[in-house]
Formats: sequence, structure tokens, C-alpha cells
Amino acid sequence: MTDGPRRALLVIDVQREYVDGALPVAFPPLAQSLPNIAAALDAAHAAGLPVVLVQHVDAADSPVFAAGSRGAELHDTVADAAHDLLVTKQAVSCFAGTDLAARLAERDVDTVTIAGFMTQHCDESTARDAADLGLAVELLADATGTLPLVTPTGALSAQEVHERTLVVLGAGFVSVATTAAWADAVRAGDPLPEPDLWASTAPARHLPR
Repeated sequence: MTDGPRRALLVIDVQREYVDGALPVAFPPLAQSLPNIAAALDAAHAAGLPVVLVQHVDAADSPVFAAGSRGAELHDTVADAAHDLLVTKQAVSCFAGTDLAARLAERDVDTVTIAGFMTQHCDESTARDAADLGLAVELLADATGTLPLVTPTGALSAQEVHERTLVVLGAGFVSVATTAAWADAVRAGDPLPEPDLWASTAPARHLPR
């Protein structure tokens, strides 16, 4: 047992729906995120880290991720990847309604690394749940991604959604890194720099009162 992080790599919802289906990821571009997901898998395999593939499957009549549909299939980037666990989920978080927490505990995992889609949705929800369970959380900025959003309160580009989510998560409880920086840390057995809420909120202490 080493003194470094006991990591597991969670590869979330890398499915055809997000590549050539109804929800195409726009930022970072798939030409960047998919190779980085593959690189993260290679680094995890080389280091002997547990790899968890996550697949979202909804009811057969769902407009997206419908059971049995092409959109619900794992994309080629991960479909044949060696893995320790395949989690099928219907909720947003990978922990909701699954035995993921127990399976990670069985492997004495204390740190989860998140790759996959979408940044502000399943990635963020999983990160928040993992932190609440007492796990350290890492997120690979260039091996995740999202798409543009429009709601009654406004519209954001995919880049705005992705980058703003990373700022919020990185301020409090997620170590955000590039895939290359993470792979270097994995090879060295080192943790990533920890998030620092006090430092992140420093601008607030300089506002006029």
C-alpha cells in the first residue's frame, strides 16, 4: 500500500448519443476529448488503477439513451476498453441507484477521477456526491465536455457551460487538471493540488463594503 492516492477512473457516459446522436458534445471538441479519454484509460491501465465505465440507459420510449438504441451504446473509444466495473444508471449521478459507492469501498478507493460527459450534468452531480461520501475528486478538463444550453433564464455556449462549471467545482472540492498533468501525477503516485475555497473566494474580501 502506498501513501499516494488510491484512485479509480470513472469514465461517464461516453456513448454514441453524445458523439453522433441527438446530444453532440461541442466543447471541448470531440476531436480533443475522445483521444484524451483514451489516454486517461491508457494511463489508468498502465498504473493498475480500477476503471469504471458508466452507461446511461433510459426507458425504450425515451428520446435519448433509449434502451436498445444506437444512441445508448458505448462509443468505440471505450466500448472495448478493459475495465473492472460497468455501471448502468438511469439517474444523473453515477452513485444514485447504483452500488458504485460500495464497489469503490471494496477496492479501498479514496480518490475518483472523472472523465466523460456532460460536464455540468452527470460529471458535476457525480463529483458532488463523491465529495459528500468523503472521496477526493479529480476531473479531467480536456477529457470531459458539454453542449450549448438555452433555458428561460438565458443561454450559454458549450464553452461557457464547461468553463464556468470547472471554475465552480475547482473552487471548492474538485481538483481540475488536464489529462496529461493527471497522467504524470498517476505515474508518480502523487495527488493533484487540492482545491482551496479560501483562496478561491479572495476577490470577495476586496469588494467595497
